[in-house]
Amino acid sequence: MAVLFWIIIFIVSLAILVKSADWFVESSEKIGLALKISPFIIGVTIVAIGTSFPELISSIFAVLKGNSEIVTANIIGSNLANILLIIGFSAVVAGRLIVKRSLIDLDAPLLAVITFLFLFIMWDGKIVFGEGILLILAFLIYLFYTIFQRREEEITPEIIEVLPSRVERRRKKMEKAGKIKGVEINFKVFLFLILGMGGLIIGAYYTIESVVKLSEILKISTSLIAITAVAIGTSLPELVVSIRAALKKKYEIALGNVFGSNVFNILLVGGIPALIHPLVVDKITFGIGLPFLFAATLLFVISGISRRIHIWEGLMYLLLYILFIIKLTGLF
Repeated sequence: MAVLFWIIIFIVSLAILVKSADWFVESSEKIGLALKISPFIIGVTIVAIGTSFPELISSIFAVLKGNSEIVTANIIGSNLANILLIIGFSAVVAGRLIVKRSLIDLDAPLLAVITFLFLFIMWDGKIVFGEGILLILAFLIYLFYTIFQRREEEITPEIIEVLPSRVERRRKKMEKAGKIKGVEINFKVFLFLILGMGGLIIGAYYTIESVVKLSEILKISTSLIAITAVAIGTSLPELVVSIRAALKKKYEIALGNVFGSNVFNILLVGGIPALIHPLVVDKITFGIGLPFLFAATLLFVISGISRRIHIWEGLMYLLLYILFIIKLTGLF
């Protein structure tokens, strides 16, 4: 009965995390539109950071509870889910993803460099305070680069099409005006922003609590739960955003969301908790997670060079993720 109880707590906590992230992201998107922020910046910062908040908040609680190995497992598991599951499903659902040249020339190499930096830092099995500072500084550089490189892009009605329904309903009115005049900001927007943040904190606390309890009851490592169930659960917001964008043929937002989310996971979800306490990397994460993250990132960059990710490549991504899960469970 104890196992069933904590499984229910785990599922409910993840649901709260996902819904709270949705509220947070929706409010953030409306604020971003009102400020006339460009589509790519919304995808790579507001949406990516907002949808990655479950990873950050849950990682902070994991460190505070003395389970820092959950953090590194969650980062690697989430990034693998972002690349292999989200890009894979998006390519399969949409038929193909078209990659802009700027993503391949600039953003893909940046993601590769940042991922390899992360792997190098974790090579000794831990992330210490100084390395956490380095990761945070790298994120600030990436953020300023994104803002200044993309500032010439103007907001268009296209961005509205991938946002939540309440924003969608304003689209026709905006199109009649011939341009995007902005999204109205009122008390309700800030209320849901605050509710979203509160839900993230509550959901994160009980997610980590349930992971620890299930680990003790089932006698398996917390990292195994974190790199699979927690990683998939906290990546659901990115999955929803990217598939919605891919179906509407807004490939830049679908891909930009994954780029931004992976960068955020590595640099801030890895950096901020390391300021509280050194993060450790357990054997499962080091021996299986790191090689798969290296391979997935390399595959993502290479498959994007053709500027199209076809349905068969999406299926290959999904099969690679299945292989990852099989390796973790030791089936062969």
